[in-house]
Amino acid sequence: MNLTESKNRDGDARPPRRIAMALLGALAAAFFVPHASAQDAKKATGPQRWESAIAAFEKQDQAAPPAAGGVVFVGSSSIRLWNLKKWFPELPAVNRGFGGSEVIDSLHFADRIVLPYKPRVVVMYAGDNDIAKGTTPEQVAQHFEQFVAKLEKALPETKIVYVAIKPSIKRWNLIDKVRDANSRIRKVCDSKRQLEFVDIDPPMLGDDGQPRPELFAKDGLHLSDDGYKLWTSLVQPHLK
Repeated sequence: MNLTESKNRDGDARPPRRIAMALLGALAAAFFVPHASAQDAKKATGPQRWESAIAAFEKQDQAAPPAAGGVVFVGSSSIRLWNLKKWFPELPAVNRGFGGSEVIDSLHFADRIVLPYKPRVVVMYAGDNDIAKGTTPEQVAQHFEQFVAKLEKALPETKIVYVAIKPSIKRWNLIDKVRDANSRIRKVCDSKRQLEFVDIDPPMLGDDGQPRPELFAKDGLHLSDDGYKLWTSLVQPHLK
């Protein structure tokens, strides 16, 4: 009997085959677990994908809490890129636009980025990305209704101003769905006294019925300064 066999019988050492298998298992775990985590992160869907952006807003609020009773702008990148200090210099406004968000994202995070400020007016622009990602006009309108219901319950006197989904150069192929969603949301707004609908579709079109190029950035989707000048003039009357 050799030394290895003796140790194996006495239980003092694992058989060489078991040691090899254990080492292979450890190496496999070390290799595959991080890879799986990275895949999970890429596959993350739903509002949770914006958690870091929302946490950043909360950190800002801790450093400099916004005063209650102002105007909160919420929604996607067209809101995020809207320089409120430039275009509404006298308005006590808070910008809570984030990335390529959708209506349902603003609904999900309303408890954290809308309700705490107790705003007198909420300006929303969202729905653009929803349609582009395949959400139906019916669903977009339903998500907006859910957003309204949430605010209505917590802040019944707060006005909600919905800026219509814009007719953009980049997404012109989706214009029928965009207009369908806008029509449905307009009906929701017409049904409640605290809701107002800002129709930006006709003013953003030229005589040829196409989106006016000067209103857009180079990507044909986001707004230029001229675009924000137009939007500001259309939204301003609804903030009084």
